[in-house]
Amino acid sequence: MKWITREKAKVDRIACPWLITRFVDKNPEFLFVPANEVMKVAVEQNAIPFDVPGAELHHYKENGYEYVSFDAVIRKHRLKDPALLEFAKIVRSADAEPPDSKAEGPGLEAAALGFRMIAKDDYENMKLQFPLYDALYAYCKWKLEDGGKLEHSQTK
Repeated sequence: MKWITREKAKVDRIACPWLITRFVDKNPEFLFVPANEVMKVAVEQNAIPFDVPGAELHHYKENGYEYVSFDAVIRKHRLKDPALLEFAKIVRSADAEPPDSKAEGPGLEAAALGFRMIAKDDYENMKLQFPLYDALYAYCKWKLEDGGKLEHSQTK
């Protein structure tokens, strides 16, 4: 399938392709276009828009709480993996301002901004950032499975 979003991706627009690639679509094609062209090109290319106003897979509020596009993909595709749901809290903390922000969120946002600065385009940005997302997902699995009991020195 084709998926489309705004160019110059940072957090949510890299997190969603990671999530889609790992859990939703085994052979995705991603398109990055100027914000004002996303919905038009989505129709022309028969692509699924995400993280853009007017798209089904965009930020939403529920009971006064803001969720990000990463959450919308999880909800749409009924993903139930506890580690993925924990990871969503980090992505949300990096891309929005939830009242229960996770400590890892600002670090993810800083890394995402840095990757965007050094990447030549959004495709290289995805390639560079996907290992970070793989590592954070592994961290969330470990945190839930082990309860985070291992000493910091044992995880090095």
